[in-house]
Amino acid sequence: MPCANRQQQCPRRAGETPKTGESQPSAKPSRKGAQRGLTIDMPRVLSTSTLALAVASAAVLMLAGCADFGHPSAPVARRTPDSLGLSASQQTTAVDAQWWHQFGDAQLDRLVAKALDGSPNLGAARARVTRAQSVAEAVHGSELPQVGFTGSVSRELLSKNGIFPPPYAGTIFNQSDLTMGLTWDADLFGGQKRELESALGQARAAQADADVAAQQIAAQVVRTYFTLARLESQRVVVQRTYDQRKQMLSLINQRVGAGLDTIVEQKQGEGALPDTLAQIESLDEQIDLTRHMLAALTAQPMDSLATLAPTLDQLHASAQPPVLGADLIARRPDVAAALARVEAATQEVAAQRTKFYPDLNFSAGFGLDSIHLDKLVELPSKAWNFGPAVHLPIFEGGQLRAQLKGKGADRDAAIQAYNQQVIDAVREAADAATSAASIGRQLALQRQALEASTASYDYSQSRYGQGLGNLLIVLNSETQMLNERRLEVDLEYRALDVQAQLMKALGGGWTAGTATASPAAAAASAPTTATAKNDNLTPA
Repeated sequence: MPCANRQQQCPRRAGETPKTGESQPSAKPSRKGAQRGLTIDMPRVLSTSTLALAVASAAVLMLAGCADFGHPSAPVARRTPDSLGLSASQQTTAVDAQWWHQFGDAQLDRLVAKALDGSPNLGAARARVTRAQSVAEAVHGSELPQVGFTGSVSRELLSKNGIFPPPYAGTIFNQSDLTMGLTWDADLFGGQKRELESALGQARAAQADADVAAQQIAAQVVRTYFTLARLESQRVVVQRTYDQRKQMLSLINQRVGAGLDTIVEQKQGEGALPDTLAQIESLDEQIDLTRHMLAALTAQPMDSLATLAPTLDQLHASAQPPVLGADLIARRPDVAAALARVEAATQEVAAQRTKFYPDLNFSAGFGLDSIHLDKLVELPSKAWNFGPAVHLPIFEGGQLRAQLKGKGADRDAAIQAYNQQVIDAVREAADAATSAASIGRQLALQRQALEASTASYDYSQSRYGQGLGNLLIVLNSETQMLNERRLEVDLEYRALDVQAQLMKALGGGWTAGTATASPAAAAASAPTTATAKNDNLTPA
């Protein structure tokens, strides 16, 4: 039967010879390949596969565009400095990173340096920084192509009743495999990048937390040292009170012997001595406990500071009123840590959104595979594979939307924690500034009262020396002066303690990227006088 199309070559009947000019099939398959007399164009097959993959990828991307995120809520608002009354036109008073040097006590400087070097709490904080950094490094590593090598050799007996037919059934053979593999995730929609940013945010938060721990340790050492100085100064006053009351009792006994006083005054004078001794004993107990606290803070034996006896006279507090500006929240490591967690949580939300989109990765492998160990390294044993893989969630029962909602809630919680941290930071700084100003005024008034009582004591001594008064009047004047001195000691301590709190509230000289180990190293060599430290003040 003639062909319907003259341009189409008709198949010949069996045994029919080709006509003159008609092309004959080649005895060997061409480079295009041959199978059962049919010519297969391999480049066309590859082109068809590429086209199919392109069509499938386009379909996947179209489906990704239809991803349903549900109804995620907008993030809550962050507190701004102006909402808390901080002026953008003012700059917060700068604080030196080794602010404790301003008090001019070399012993205190050494104790702070030792605490920052040996504190277990600070060591644990640094370990958490290393842990967070390792997580970020692991996430970054997942973005890069992964190359692996596997090798195995096994000897196996196939069951005669298994799925393998003779001659393999019941035989023993070796299975050898050497494979080098490569995988790479294309990260088309930036999910891995978002996860890396989140991990880096957590690492920054851990670093800021370590800086917070360093500041807390330094502040605790300084304030404990001030407490010890207060107790030592109070003990000096109480000891003088005891000596004065012994002298007064001696005078009362003389007056009773002369018939000028009664047994009532004598018993009152005797009762004052045990009361004063009890105060001394209480102060000695508190002094020992405070020394133990300092030893624990500096990681030393409990009896290593048994002779440490600072006094308030050797310490100096700055009377300069602080300025609070909008940049206060940028100077505090605790606020920076909260902000870093907000940023990390925000990146977690963005990374979760990318899970609604297709995931494209590539894999390739090349190796050797043989059931004969002696033929494993021969060329016919080679094996390879390569190709892409696409994954797109179509229906997952709302799990992705629920996870996205949860990530959004975590972000909002982090923002609210940041807002609270900002509020607490501003309140702490404002409280410390207010207390510092008020205690300064109280101390000035108390010193006026002490000057008046000291003048009265000096005047009574002068009159007694001239024979115009008696010793009892002198001792009573001294009692009033000692009471005023005890009040002054308490106020001097409070002025120093509030100054330490203010330095910490103003950020403690922290700047982003400050290493937690640097204060300890610098503390050993930095100047120890208040004047020298003022010359070294630099903006944070």
